[in-house]
Amino acid sequence: MTRDDATPDSTLPEIGIMLPRDLPAHQILDFARAADDAGFDELWVVEDLGFRGGIAQAAAVLAVTSRIRVGVGILPASARNVAFTAMEAATLIDLFGDRLHLGIGHGMPAWMESVGAWPESILTSFEEHVTALRGLLSGDEVSVDGRYVHLDAVQLEGGPRTAPPILAGVRGPRSLALAGRVADGTVLAEPSAPEYIAQARQQIGAADHRVVAYNAAAVDADPRAARRAVRAGLEWIGEPGWEAHLAPLPFADEIVALRARSASRADFVAALPDAWVDALTVSGTRDDARASLARMRTAGADCVVLQPVGDDPVQALGSLASIL
Repeated sequence: MTRDDATPDSTLPEIGIMLPRDLPAHQILDFARAADDAGFDELWVVEDLGFRGGIAQAAAVLAVTSRIRVGVGILPASARNVAFTAMEAATLIDLFGDRLHLGIGHGMPAWMESVGAWPESILTSFEEHVTALRGLLSGDEVSVDGRYVHLDAVQLEGGPRTAPPILAGVRGPRSLALAGRVADGTVLAEPSAPEYIAQARQQIGAADHRVVAYNAAAVDADPRAARRAVRAGLEWIGEPGWEAHLAPLPFADEIVALRARSASRADFVAALPDAWVDALTVSGTRDDARASLARMRTAGADCVVLQPVGDDPVQALGSLASIL
């Protein structure tokens, strides 16, 4: 039974699936079709430096699917000229209608610095980009002489379009507050525990604002097997930059201390207590996973995007579909 055949469960958020950034190219379209057929609400593609472009992936998977919404998470604002962002988005809208969700954010600092695109003010860069993007997609002739965005009477051909939902890929409190003012939603990177989701909701401030939360996920009839598998999705969380995700947790200081005394990421994830793994992922049996999702929904997540882990993402997708 697909999700379309089932009665929606109002206690659960919408459930999305992430297309792994390193999935072999020959499997990408099959993965997208399988996600569409299984009944996932959304399929999110990622644009991580050195892997694959977000717009190109979105176009490909939109072309081979018919129902599923496709999110791009995320396009770094400072790495793109906003007129060309608008052209790419307009093309996808013209071709595929309203199935596109567009994530725009700051990008990872180290990546942006390595390509010379980290701005002095990430907030100004983001706000100028999103504001201009909305104007261009609305069919306006846009002139801006901002700190980062400079447009001289630029207008897209073809008239106004219904702009896709623009979601902010951000995490700090000032960035979340800005997202609440200028974006339609926010994408929260993994791990998105209920405590983190609730805190982010509070910092966003806007009631009519969509929150999409990423989380590593594994489902198995044996919860111990699922927990073993999902640990690989947590290897980064002890590194600098993830503090915002951990700060609301009752064991935040203990995680930091564990990483400090661990010789490697592998040692760190192997030493994580089972209770912490359960709190930071969607894992266990089908019922365990649905209970985790319900807690995230209560905390304020509108959609939880499951990140497959393991050597066979296609097989993992099939297991995660059991949650539906």
